[in-house]
Amino acid sequence: MSSTSIRRPAAKVFVATTVMLTFISFWRAAAIVLSDLASSAYYVGGDAEKVIGKSAPWFILAVMLFSYAVRALYIESSAMFVRGGVYRVVKEAMGGTLAKISVSALLFDYVLTGPISAVSAGQYLAGFVDDIGRYLGHPINFTEKGTNHFAAAFAALVSLYFWWKNIQGIHESSDKAMKIMKTTTVMVVMLIVWCLITLIKHPAPLPPSPLSPGTFHLTHESLGWLYGSWASKLTLVILLVGFGHSVLAMSGEETLAQVNREIEHPKLKNLEKTGLVIFLYSLLFTSLVSFFAVMIIPDSVRPSFFGNLISGIAMYLVGPYTLKLLFHAFVVIVGVLILSGAQNTSIVGANGVLNRVAEDGVLTDWFQKPQRRYGTSYRIINLIVGLQLLTIILSRGNVYLLAALYAFGVIWSFAMKGLAVLVLRYTEPENRQWKVPGNFHLFGKEIPVGLTIITVVLFMTAIINLFTKQEATIAGVIFTAVFFAIFTVSEYQVARKRRGKPEMLDQFRVYGNQELGSAALGVRPGNILVTVRDPRNLYYLRQTLSRTDTTKQDVVVMTARLYHREHTFSGSTQMDADEVFDHYEQELFTSVVAAAEKEGKPVSLLVVPATDVFDAIVVTAQRLDSIRIVCGASNKLTADEQGKLTGDAWERLPEPRPRLELEVAFPDGRARIYPLGPHTPRLRQQDLELLHRIWLQVTSDPEYSGLHHYHIVALALQELERELQGPQRAELLAELRRQLLSEMEPPLTTEIPPQPSDGKR
Repeated sequence: MSSTSIRRPAAKVFVATTVMLTFISFWRAAAIVLSDLASSAYYVGGDAEKVIGKSAPWFILAVMLFSYAVRALYIESSAMFVRGGVYRVVKEAMGGTLAKISVSALLFDYVLTGPISAVSAGQYLAGFVDDIGRYLGHPINFTEKGTNHFAAAFAALVSLYFWWKNIQGIHESSDKAMKIMKTTTVMVVMLIVWCLITLIKHPAPLPPSPLSPGTFHLTHESLGWLYGSWASKLTLVILLVGFGHSVLAMSGEETLAQVNREIEHPKLKNLEKTGLVIFLYSLLFTSLVSFFAVMIIPDSVRPSFFGNLISGIAMYLVGPYTLKLLFHAFVVIVGVLILSGAQNTSIVGANGVLNRVAEDGVLTDWFQKPQRRYGTSYRIINLIVGLQLLTIILSRGNVYLLAALYAFGVIWSFAMKGLAVLVLRYTEPENRQWKVPGNFHLFGKEIPVGLTIITVVLFMTAIINLFTKQEATIAGVIFTAVFFAIFTVSEYQVARKRRGKPEMLDQFRVYGNQELGSAALGVRPGNILVTVRDPRNLYYLRQTLSRTDTTKQDVVVMTARLYHREHTFSGSTQMDADEVFDHYEQELFTSVVAAAEKEGKPVSLLVVPATDVFDAIVVTAQRLDSIRIVCGASNKLTADEQGKLTGDAWERLPEPRPRLELEVAFPDGRARIYPLGPHTPRLRQQDLELLHRIWLQVTSDPEYSGLHHYHIVALALQELERELQGPQRAELLAELRRQLLSEMEPPLTTEIPPQPSDGKR
């Protein structure tokens, strides 16, 4: 340890962290969503054909094309609300009651996403084990019941694995999703190329049109309560039935709204990139799989592959049987990975939804209590995975039953989201960074034609599904009603407990009595220290984040907690976290986190116990090796007074004192910059001219031709210092006072223009 560091007094602080401040690239965000969306390619084709017949691929293609429009709807809502999602958007548009109904239906979606994906992975694995047994001459001959039980057991293990990964945090989960999608991409390219080669050697017709006679299954299973009614004979109804049974192909869109919080800067631009990557990938993969299945697998055996459709494609490609079996193994491995990844995505999404609900005061703070080691909302994760395990057990691995149930939550959450965004176009017409295309102006008013069409199609499909999927309707309504009741009761209890306290507070882990230092806090030297005190007045934090590249320079946000003299930086008195981090700090840092998420940039959070605010700020900057301190304009002090008090505190620092700048920011974008400690002074133009005239007079004598301007300044300062000790002191101070009041002063204000919003740079 160096002598200089030994001389520094011990500085004890409290470090606050939250699970909400992890930012990921648009590739990682796309990987998380695709783990759900692309996974549906493994089961949606077989499930749709089982119900509506060989024309199913056309409906799946229509759904995938329509998914781009739905994705645009989610981008608009996410751009409006940083912490988006169905609940927040529906509440803003139509109130808390409909919001609780919507989020209850959405949770039904998430609770089923994991089980259907994990069970489907088990179905693929069971089919491969059966094929290997036949190849080796020892067939297992799984019965349908045996296959389902095997799939259910596998799904339970997958659920437990990703339960543990999500307890560790979303960054761990996004890493896993990224690896899964890289492997999946290799398999998809191989599958498409091999299928095209097969079709070139053995041409096959495209699947029949949905309107061709005999291709659409007008059965009780496909029509539900509409079977035998006059409505079942209408062409529009038939098409909507097929569309509704294929809507699983675009499941996972809500995950985009949840992951939006985690997308890094620039958030809107990266959100658009994420949406485009998701659309192209899922369109090619999901649509082509369903077409290839109908064209390559013989009609006589294809029903036996409805549960593992891609395995069937692999075994009927051209080429040696052994090579096809190896590719089949690769398909199953990738299937297990991506379908298991969808299980993970469902946990991430449901966790995000319930966190938003809890922040809004609908669930008690108990649900958001951070896990002691990892800081994740582990109680919500436990609830989600518990419900998923119960679903797996009750379904006994029946993937078709799960698919039917799953569609209920998917389409109704989409429909409510569409209606909410449409309503907000009229109630908050100006609050937009991005809009769904297709807007026309008539008599000075905007007509959102594109958004209206999307919403109408979603509601028509939802209503058709309500009448055609009997089991899903019954189960979905019961589940929605139960969760609506839970939310209502919990919201009432929270309202009584809070008694007017602000809502939407994040939960934080607080590490108490930490030794202050850049290494201990995990920030790099050269960082920016932003001081905060008012959760409703953080304009200068947003300005700092907008112009700072946090990949190269860290931003630390600190607040000082004032105490009496006995609580000092000496470290002799230990304080508990609840002494320095109560409801006010929680509210303050919740606003800080929201500002950071808006920019998609991370910050470090710090609470410093202190007896003097300015001492606390400069000591913190010294220990963190900061190069700039940023604060807002005070309501009580002028900017010059803030600069003077901070400068005085800098003078009290022990050596070595760092070179620092204080930036006092104003709401209009201006800022005053004050260098702390010895620095080159700002000189007025007349001062520079006077200095130069004196220099010219002295150097006119050749004996002094080597004299520099600084020699003149040095002599003048020495003379001033001597005269201040003598009888002329009062006269000199009076002159300095006159200079202080003079209007002719050097500029201290630096213009820092406001940064444009994402997508408009």
